[in-house]
Amino acid sequence: MFYFVRHGKTDYSKRNTGIYQGFGVNLAPLSEKGIQQISEAAKDPCLQGADLILCSPYTRAVQSAAILSQKLGADIVVETDLHEWVADTDYNVVSDEEEDIAYEAYLNSSGRHSSEADHWEETETLRKRILNVLRKYESYPKVVVVGHETMIRAVTGCGHIKCGTIIEYPQTI
Repeated sequence: MFYFVRHGKTDYSKRNTGIYQGFGVNLAPLSEKGIQQISEAAKDPCLQGADLILCSPYTRAVQSAAILSQKLGADIVVETDLHEWVADTDYNVVSDEEEDIAYEAYLNSSGRHSSEADHWEETETLRKRILNVLRKYESYPKVVVVGHETMIRAVTGCGHIKCGTIIEYPQTI
C-alpha cells in the first residue's frame, strides 16, 4: 500500500535571490505553516506503521519526509525520479514566466502536447516515471511517498491536493 503525502507549504520569501534563483528555487525550505501541516499529517492513523518513506529530492519534500520519519520511526529513501513535473523536458533553464506559460498549457490541454513546440512533461510520461519508482518498493506493506501535487495527481487522478494531504494508493502497479 502506498500513501502519497503532498509536502508542506513552502517558504518562497527568498525566491529569485541568492541561491533561490532558477532551479535553486527547489532548495526553498518549508514555512512554519508547512512544518505544522506535516506534523499534523504524521498523526494520521493510516501512516502509522509505515515501513519506508520515499521522497522527492527537492528540499520541501525532504524536509517533510524528515518530519514524518522522526514521528513515524521509518527510514527515508530519496528518489530522484520523484521530482515534480518539468516545464522543459530538454532541461533547459526556463524563467518563472515561461514555466507559468508551460504549466497553463499543460493544464489547458489535459496534460497532452497540442503542438510540436510543446516541450513540457506530459501527464502519461510523468505517471510512468513515478510508477517506475514505486515498482521498486512494491514488496513493502506500507510506503509513504512524499512529493508534489502534479506528480500525485498524475498517478492518482485526484484533483487539487492541499499541502499535507494524504492520499491512499492501493492499486497494484
